[in-house]
Amino acid sequence: MTQSIDQPILSVRGLKTHFDLREGLIKAVDGVDLDVKRGKTLCIVGESGSGKSMMAKSVLQIVGGPGRVVAGSMVFSRDGIKSVDIAGLDPKGKEIRAIRGRDIAMIFQEPMNSLSPVHTIGDQLVEKILLHHRIAPRQAIERTVDALDRVGIPDPRRRLASYPFELSGGMRQRVMIAMALACRPAMLIADEPTTALDVTTQANILELIKELQQETSMGVMFITHDLGVVAEIADEVAVMYLGRVVERGSVDDIFYRPQHPYTLALLDSIPKLGARHTAGQRLKAIEGMVPHPLNRPEGCPFNTRCREAAAGLCDRIEPSLRELGPAHLAACHMRDPQYAGVKARMEA
Repeated sequence: MTQSIDQPILSVRGLKTHFDLREGLIKAVDGVDLDVKRGKTLCIVGESGSGKSMMAKSVLQIVGGPGRVVAGSMVFSRDGIKSVDIAGLDPKGKEIRAIRGRDIAMIFQEPMNSLSPVHTIGDQLVEKILLHHRIAPRQAIERTVDALDRVGIPDPRRRLASYPFELSGGMRQRVMIAMALACRPAMLIADEPTTALDVTTQANILELIKELQQETSMGVMFITHDLGVVAEIADEVAVMYLGRVVERGSVDDIFYRPQHPYTLALLDSIPKLGARHTAGQRLKAIEGMVPHPLNRPEGCPFNTRCREAAAGLCDRIEPSLRELGPAHLAACHMRDPQYAGVKARMEA
């Protein structure tokens, strides 16, 4: 029995990650539901402070203290036969350590925080491969050279002896990507993996990830603020705001049939190709800023920045995700038939 390509390799339900600080409780992730399917790419989008990276770290149980996963499930199945709820594992235990890197790999946004400054690039990659695979050291070295070559590192065999500080920021990021892909994981979490790369290298990396998906049916969770990248690589999209998923659907749903006001605002802020701008004219931006997690608004978290917000409703009752079409969900009162009268009065 093998896992269907349409079945989730990771199914997240009701995930909550909180930080209990002296100043108050921060709900960094506040009830997230999403699925990552085998061979598919789920893109997570949203402004800084939306909880995207913290959600990804929660999946691997690498949330720094005093943060911790307080509720929800994260069911992972590499082969479709045996599954494990990552939320129930000891963050420091043997089982989750085996999953990290071998089954689920993560590319972090800041490579200097993830690479050891006192060990060579070759030593770090070879050590990781040997940790998760029973192969000879010579084979691990060859796999390392191949991984560095595939991400565009010039003269990869010579680079085995290089230290991270000897490489540029873009080169270090490529090493991080090579390290994540070297063990051929069943699932990849990529947190802004191409931010430090030039356009050509970015295109090569995205193509490499796509090739590996075709070869191994790897599932990908791709976190980015670049909606152009989303349009290019995504199969499905989850839009996050203040720790919650406010809209989820296929890439076509999100780009051509967006429903949540926040999704509409994100899309409206993209510069349009061919659009004319007069000198001094500002590009469109979303009004206001993402509130600090300690000052979460009551009701809908986006109501303080939303042009469609209805007083007495959106600022009091938090909407839940509801299905608007096949696998297309949004959390907005204005898209709920039971509040149609409120919307009609607003438009009158």
